Amino acid sequence: MDYRGEAPQIISEFLIYHETVKGHSKKTVDEYYLDLRTFFRFMKIEKNLVPRDTPLDEISIKDLDLDFVGSVTLSNVYSYLSFLSRDREKNHNSRDKQYGLNAASRARKVATIRSFYKYLTVKTKQLETNPILDLDSPRTTKTLPRYLSEDESVNLLTNIEGPNQARDFCIITIFLNCGLRISELVGLNLSDVHEDHLRVIGKGSKERVVYLNQACIDAINDYLLVRRSIAAIDRNALFLSSRRTRISTAAVHSLVKKHIAAAGLDSTKYSSHKLRHTAATLMLHNGVDVRTLQELLGHEHLNTTEIYTHVENTGLREAALLSPLANFKHEEKEKDQIQDEE
Repeated sequence: MDYRGEAPQIISEFLIYHETVKGHSKKTVDEYYLDLRTFFRFMKIEKNLVPRDTPLDEISIKDLDLDFVGSVTLSNVYSYLSFLSRDREKNHNSRDKQYGLNAASRARKVATIRSFYKYLTVKTKQLETNPILDLDSPRTTKTLPRYLSEDESVNLLTNIEGPNQARDFCIITIFLNCGLRISELVGLNLSDVHEDHLRVIGKGSKERVVYLNQACIDAINDYLLVRRSIAAIDRNALFLSSRRTRISTAAVHSLVKKHIAAAGLDSTKYSSHKLRHTAATLMLHNGVDVRTLQELLGHEHLNTTEIYTHVENTGLREAALLSPLANFKHEEKEKDQIQDEE
């Protein structure tokens, strides 16, 4: 997909701003475009500019202009959110059609729409007033991150075997010790590996240094002995696939699932991202402060990191034990009394 040849000018300028100035990845910018395209296709139906039975995919937004964008109201947006909640297909490629996006997916789309209108009013001042300024975001359910215990992590590392043992062990060791995102790991180059640290390119092309402990250093060195003997097609990539090209995110997901299952763990519950959660949680439990953890994980906002502080809060545990009723025991009634009540 290349939005530059598809998007109307008013959207294209917004996307170029996010890609070149804000430094967002191509994938993120493409998602912004898809969100806005679907939204304004629905707006054409909402404002009776096309027949209501017109499939969304057949509606063009090439003629989108500032007047139309400025005419959108809060009521229009809430109608769109209702459509997403009830009628939008969850997965277009699935044979088993399911409808209705969850609150998290709807909230992400609301964030895109808000960002677009903020750009038009605050950044470029093309609109005098923001018609969706008071737009509420769908309430999402906060869930605690799932993670492996220390013993489960050791069990996972112990059971890594197979033809790509050195590579897979290195990948999982880095996940569990450094908490990298899968995109960050896949993007690592040989030149990013230094004696005691990795150079990591995170979200928004932000660069950070991730220091290595001895387990990571040993795992990387062992893997490099294998890596250097391979006539790689992609000479820069640190981790290679069986085809000697840069390993893909899908391949990493697959190998992680395989080794999790081999360790006797539930592969439906744990993934490469759960290994990132594991690294963060175990570090926090072992004395790493939340500010340091924020920098290590590459989180832009501290509140993203703070969710790990709720996984096992020692203070909350102590508070429960300090309750004046903590040691109260219920005395059993005599059997004949219970029988009489029955």
